[in-house]
Amino acid sequence: MNLFSFSLTRRQCVLAGAAASLLAAGPAWAASLPAPQSLPEALAAALKKGSPLVVMVSLVGCPFCTIARDHYLAPLQGQSGLSIVQIDMRNRQLVQDFNGVSQTQDELIRRRGIKVAPTVLFFGRGGVAVAERMVGGYIPDFYGTYLDDRLRTARAAVAR
Repeated sequence: MNLFSFSLTRRQCVLAGAAASLLAAGPAWAASLPAPQSLPEALAAALKKGSPLVVMVSLVGCPFCTIARDHYLAPLQGQSGLSIVQIDMRNRQLVQDFNGVSQTQDELIRRRGIKVAPTVLFFGRGGVAVAERMVGGYIPDFYGTYLDDRLRTARAAVAR
């Protein structure tokens, strides 16, 4: 086989793309979004800025999570100061929920019925959801539009 006759199957291309995305993310996969120790404290800080609290539920190694975080959420946080935190589906680190109970990030996610990564949640006063959650990796052409719509709804709810 010469170099010019080599071809990849569609699946191999997808897997190669996912691997390249993960390699580009580097070993500090969650460095761009902080993990909260207390959701009530994170929410209070967000509301003080007049913003909803955005919570990204992710999974280590998930290429869709990498895209949502690195191409949409982290830039929003950097540009607009939006309050965004990240919780991992398999993390045993403790986090305080809005009801004041400390539990692992994994337990918190299961109790909220979240089964897909990424899932993005939007919270307002009292830890109440103020916009429809975004579940999964949407088509890249539309992800930003769906995120903008949810944020517009969440910001309006917090502003009341």
